[in-house]
Amino acid sequence: MNLPLELSTLSANPVLLPLATFIFVSSITPGPNNVMLTASGANFGYKRSVPHMLGITVGGTIMLLLVGAGLGALFEQVPQLYTVLQYVGAAYLIWLAWKIATSGRAQVADARPKPFNFWQAAAFQWVNPKAWLMSVGVVAAYTSPNAYWASLAVGAVVMLIVNYPCISAWTLFGSAIGRWLQSPRALQIFNGVMALLLLLSLYPLFAGVH
Repeated sequence: MNLPLELSTLSANPVLLPLATFIFVSSITPGPNNVMLTASGANFGYKRSVPHMLGITVGGTIMLLLVGAGLGALFEQVPQLYTVLQYVGAAYLIWLAWKIATSGRAQVADARPKPFNFWQAAAFQWVNPKAWLMSVGVVAAYTSPNAYWASLAVGAVVMLIVNYPCISAWTLFGSAIGRWLQSPRALQIFNGVMALLLLLSLYPLFAGVH
């Protein structure tokens, strides 16, 4: 593998702007991560949600690299594995929706809800249908056969640069809303709406869109 040659080949290919646009649109549009971050910002504030955001960005980038390195081929050979992963992810999202919906209720001191940490958020990407679609989309549409490893590396770098500000906007939005949700009733209603949106994000899976 001649990486300098691959990089020179890639530089002649105007793929960077379309790639950045794809990652921007995929990152900024509603989905499980952004719904959860909005709820996290409202319930815990921006600062306490930073590990959650970093976990999403780093975990998503690692997923992209592993999909590009051949994990996608494994799922093509054994599609049942991907199906199982999808439905495990759906079950987990349903559980998370319930946790969000009930997080506004009174809790005992040692059972108060906590924001996702870095590792939880990174691991969550593996059961997040939108994260899979994003990774597969980058590998399928924005890597070059003549400079494959360089274009995959560029995709990972663009992911790191573009994804975090996009998801951060949702956390800031949630944090701003949180200032207006001082009453337990208002916070509970907000969390119920966020839980419903999280369930609606499962529509592509149950509609058979892969």
